Amino acid sequence: MPRDAVELIHAFNAGRDPERLALKYRAMAADPFAFLRGSCHLFYQDYAAESPDVVAPAAWICGDLHLENFGSHLGEEQLGGDRLACFDLNDFGEALLAPVTWELSRFLVSLQVAAPGLDIKPLQAGALCRIFLDAYAAALAGGSARGINLENADGMVRDLLRKARGRDKADFIDTRTRKRNGKLELRLDGKRALPIGDAERERIEELIEQHADGSLRGFKVLDSARRIAGTGSLGIERYVLLVRSESNDPDDSLGLLDLRHEPGSSLAPHIRQPQPAWPSEAARVVAAQQRMQANPPALLKAVSQGGRSYVLKELLPSQDRLELADWDGKPGRLETVMRVMGVALAGAQLRSANLPGYADRAELREFGASLPALSARLLDHAETYARQVQQDWMDFVEAHPADESG
Repeated sequence: MPRDAVELIHAFNAGRDPERLALKYRAMAADPFAFLRGSCHLFYQDYAAESPDVVAPAAWICGDLHLENFGSHLGEEQLGGDRLACFDLNDFGEALLAPVTWELSRFLVSLQVAAPGLDIKPLQAGALCRIFLDAYAAALAGGSARGINLENADGMVRDLLRKARGRDKADFIDTRTRKRNGKLELRLDGKRALPIGDAERERIEELIEQHADGSLRGFKVLDSARRIAGTGSLGIERYVLLVRSESNDPDDSLGLLDLRHEPGSSLAPHIRQPQPAWPSEAARVVAAQQRMQANPPALLKAVSQGGRSYVLKELLPSQDRLELADWDGKPGRLETVMRVMGVALAGAQLRSANLPGYADRAELREFGASLPALSARLLDHAETYARQVQQDWMDFVEAHPADESG
């Protein structure tokens, strides 16, 4: 492909927080899969130019679907007061209305790119891609919008949800905080959090105060820091907030919030479908998560300040991703994960159907039924583009040797 990948990456990331951008570049230099995670914009620029010739219906896509953008979370409170541990798509910063094949291809490429690092042989990687597509197609054709939880999860996903349900919030907060001079504050470890300037701290506290109604009523900010999380979004304005809420249970009054600026989807320049008119980019992200997840979290909202919009949500110990390296060569473990992920993606797209400008469920079901006959083109593209990612990564490492990337 006649383009300078390194130059395009530098241009896309211009203006980001230098300290966290250095961490992003260091992460991207580590291996091809991390590079793919950090260069979503490059993938879709190429995909728009040379995508497989497959006509597909338009639906909500999360926009950056890869192996590590599935995970566990606690949904809203259910009857009886429990919050359900769910497995679902978990990152919606790039979400847009787009052909569903854009989502499928991003995931298939991620599997091919990640395979060597997971000790997955090429033939096995191809087989896993087909298993994912087959499960997705069958769930879509069957109109199944079911969520994935402990009642229907299998294998490694079931194990993840069991662990997520049993994690203690107080222990989680203890790992992220410390006491100094009798005052509880965030732990600035350079891995999850970095110091914040006084002016920036005051601005963030004012933002929370401006929205101290509804789900934010009673929150008091005790401390704040710049948050380190993800790969693609590193360098974007993002914060972790230590808060105390008006809770009936003093032991449960402490909490952690994530506040992330949403600059817009990197897919937007390449998508032809007209998009809904959102009041802000954060409103777009929140709407996508609420529509695509089977059981979205209780605290999830868009907030704005000075023309900049942010997504605010709670951080909980239940939020985790699969450690796919733990498959440890055991037969059937990765195959089961691929089936669950395929079903989860189909459910997310079906739940977001039947809105103006979107495919309805009948169109999605029809596409699911026809997908097996079209899948060879998607699989061929995934193998070919995985080789392109490898070359781009090598070029990036040459431009960012380890002693200069952090």
